[in-house]
Amino acid sequence: MKRFGLAAVAALAISAAMPASAQQVLKVGSTPTGIPFTFLDTKTNTIQGIMVDLVTEVGKDAGFNVQIEPMQFSALIPSLTSSKIDIIAAAMFITAPRKEVVDFSDPIYTYGEGLVVPKTDTKAYATQDDLKGETVGAQVGTAFVDALKKSGLFADVKAYDTIPDILRDVNTGRLKAGYADYPILAYNLKQGGFPEVRLVDGYKPVTVGSVGIGVRKGEAALLGKINASLAKLKANGTIDKILDKWGLKAQG
Repeated sequence: MKRFGLAAVAALAISAAMPASAQQVLKVGSTPTGIPFTFLDTKTNTIQGIMVDLVTEVGKDAGFNVQIEPMQFSALIPSLTSSKIDIIAAAMFITAPRKEVVDFSDPIYTYGEGLVVPKTDTKAYATQDDLKGETVGAQVGTAFVDALKKSGLFADVKAYDTIPDILRDVNTGRLKAGYADYPILAYNLKQGGFPEVRLVDGYKPVTVGSVGIGVRKGEAALLGKINASLAKLKANGTIDKILDKWGLKAQG
């Protein structure tokens, strides 16, 4: 009986030293470019931004920890479907083709493409037709690059890995114009890194969509938790606070 008693005491001591419930850690794919939604903070060498803040808050509410995995935008869906990551949290539009391979959360933020041209180009571009026959650029893997190519309006649509690459070529005059996520363009130009580029006021976007958090097909339980947490964070003002922190206005 004494031996049994000692063993029981030892087992209780071990269990007491362990956490009551080790939280699940989910790998979250985010991009090092895409500010203010996601970006590489060179001071901390970590991915930061709206979607990182948001998925972290969702995890706290839903009961899981997040491990941010930096990767290029074009690698996000392949990494998700091959189970290298569990969640996508980036400036990714919810589109019909993507919904065939990814399940998305409820919409988080809605916007369209912005247009940038050299500052020396003062023309008031209102639509894509105003740039017919020109060479323009957009980011590979985005809804914008596909829409621009399908329009048949342009002499060439060059695909770039990152939005700063587009801005750089517009800045130096190597590109007539560039299209990318409006909030990301606005934030980049606000930082003053591309002084020879202007964001065209009055341009009417063609491809308007909503950003959402993505999970693998068949992960209904996880998606349900994410949507429930998003609804709670919207109701208590957390989402609006995150948007405001990064310079975006709250949406209805």
